[in-house]
Amino acid sequence: MPKLIFLPHEDICPEGAVFEVAPGISICDAALENGIDIEHACEKSCACTTCHVYIREGFDSLDEATDTEEDYLDKAWGVDPDSRLSCQAKVGTEDLVIELPKYTINMVSEHH
Repeated sequence: MPKLIFLPHEDICPEGAVFEVAPGISICDAALENGIDIEHACEKSCACTTCHVYIREGFDSLDEATDTEEDYLDKAWGVDPDSRLSCQAKVGTEDLVIELPKYTINMVSEHH
């Protein structure tokens, strides 16, 4: 099974995290199931950008982003070529190294 390797994030996972997951699960679901509280204001329906992540290794093993995901990524804070919405990116067969952005554009988050 592939490993998800989350790089340390000051607030969400200060120590970072590593865990194995079954292929086909979304990065967001896998993170939430393993105690990483990724924001997901639209309840994972691809209608916001709060679950934006950077895929630092293994990006090419993911399916291509849909046009809808690409449209929302255009609105995300700090987007770069390795950006994906974690609710839409499904784990493939390769390990992934994931970085959580420092900020999201969710101004109504209960965590802020």
